[in-house]
Amino acid sequence: MQYRPLGRTGVKVSPLCLGAMMFGPWGNDDKQDSIRIIHAALDAGINFVDTADFYSAGGSEEIVGEALRGRRDDVFLASKFFMPMGDDPNQGGSSRRWIMRAVEDSLRRLNTDHIDLYQVHRPSPDTDIEETLGALTDLVTQGKVRYIGSSSFSGSQIVEAQWAAKENHFARFVTEQPPYSILVRGIEEDVLPAVRRHGMGTLTYSPLTGGWLSGRWRKDAASTPASSARPSARFDMSTPANQRKLDIVEELALLAEKNDMALIDLAIAFVINHPGVTSAIVGPRTMEQLESYLPATEITLSAEVLDRIDGLVAPGVTVNPEDNSYGAHALTPGARRRT
Repeated sequence: MQYRPLGRTGVKVSPLCLGAMMFGPWGNDDKQDSIRIIHAALDAGINFVDTADFYSAGGSEEIVGEALRGRRDDVFLASKFFMPMGDDPNQGGSSRRWIMRAVEDSLRRLNTDHIDLYQVHRPSPDTDIEETLGALTDLVTQGKVRYIGSSSFSGSQIVEAQWAAKENHFARFVTEQPPYSILVRGIEEDVLPAVRRHGMGTLTYSPLTGGWLSGRWRKDAASTPASSARPSARFDMSTPANQRKLDIVEELALLAEKNDMALIDLAIAFVINHPGVTSAIVGPRTMEQLESYLPATEITLSAEVLDRIDGLVAPGVTVNPEDNSYGAHALTPGARRRT
């Protein structure tokens, strides 16, 4: 495993980050099996684990905390806050009031005295970024958090946060966590340039686009995924955008086969081969899935392969904008004067 610098922090992390969203009732409800998967990832050289308080209502953090007993010092541990954790409207968000409570809850569940990277899970349109950065800076000063980061921020939001940190002498976000895959390349337009300009690390999620690049759905067996939890606009096979995705997946599968690799290898290698990407978050539910992700760390894609991918999905393009999963660009319907 070749480790990479996490922005300009001086920390080195693996090119794959173990995402823990599937550990717990959301995915694998067998706690001991989830722990075995975490241990296997660490044994394979992955030294980076990412979770969130929201995943399985805290269950993911508890599983990660138990799995890291005796191995905590070997892991760069990341978690996130923001998503609602109860019916109370103040049990979520990025206010100082919630952050100070959320971090204590996460520390307890993770069974640790500090979180290496504490990230705001989503930008908040109704909370001043100074409010959030001020609270997070206090956590860094207290030693409860080592570094802070953002997730799903647009390029302009990244720049605003960096400016606010500098102006107010706050701790700054050292990482951004956006979605990125062959089918979802929107961050190449503004997010990646902004992150690189400010010396941040980039932890991308969903390199398989929610299963689209795992080979799960192909043209000869296309059907709407059964899980009702999936947004229909992202997985409705009748839409033109998703039909286009099916066409592209067929071409990518042929490209992978021609170059003696699995489609999963091609998809993950594409992400971690980008010079602006520090680590790709992979979220296995089973041991077999984890094992299928690992070979990509040994693959370097040729210029010919990358050119072919660019021919299928142009740089900066997300085939189905619904796959951005967040307000990747400021040009929302309201900004276009549409309701």
